[in-house]
Amino acid sequence: MMKLYETRIAPNPRRVRIFLAEKGLLDQVELIEMDLQKGDNLTPEHKARNPMRKVPVLELEDGTCISETMAICRYIEEAFPGTSALLGQTALEKAYIEQWLRWIDFYFMLPTGMAFQHTSGYFKDRMTPFPEWGEECKRQAGGFFRFLDRHLADKPYICGDQFTAADINALCALDFNKTIKQRIAPDQGNLQAWYERLYERPSIMA
Repeated sequence: MMKLYETRIAPNPRRVRIFLAEKGLLDQVELIEMDLQKGDNLTPEHKARNPMRKVPVLELEDGTCISETMAICRYIEEAFPGTSALLGQTALEKAYIEQWLRWIDFYFMLPTGMAFQHTSGYFKDRMTPFPEWGEECKRQAGGFFRFLDRHLADKPYICGDQFTAADINALCALDFNKTIKQRIAPDQGNLQAWYERLYERPSIMA
């Protein structure tokens, strides 16, 4: 059985869990909880799995380890072709979803993560927080809320009529904003409707 080293409350492992749940593959993976605040990810054993000392990490049955959220998702997409396609089927679909995955990572997940790290003090024992930078990152993440709201004005999902990995990643980034006290604004009705639509899917609570 494959093993997924994760931290349940963290957004990136959650992206992988939802991805697996959408494909009906959660029962084929053993979930191994890592306590980041206690430093489980800093041990020599975990460094051997991922020299960047991050989660998630997928360990295959032969001991091969794959790090980075989208690398894991791409492996799952290719290794289990009979499941729902979440990264596109045609060349254009794959390119369009990839475009959105990059935008969500660079302009939503990254500033959200930096805002959390630099304003919460959660990792102050292993980094130097810069609160002013954290507040600027929070502002940048807030701008992506507005961008998504406009984009979703005429479509049910980020890439059109089909639920994809872009929706998974955006939802996890949006929910992670709760840690920096940032939520969907009352005037962002398109974003709120999309959010409620996603939470109707059983996979979201995986």
